Amino acid sequence: MSSVEHNEMVEKITRGLEIAEREMLEEKAKNDEDVIVCGDDNVIRHIPAKNFL
Repeated sequence: MSSVEHNEMVEKITRGLEIAEREMLEEKAKNDEDVIVCGDDNVIRHIPAKNFL
């Protein structure tokens, strides 16, 4: 696989993940659900999905 092909594949994968994340956040926001995140301080937080959109 050439460098160009590799970069194109990485871009496609990255874009697909961005789309999937956006769809997940929209669905959670629609259902008034939280997203669970862990910050740099290792504290787990429940944040409404609407805050991410």
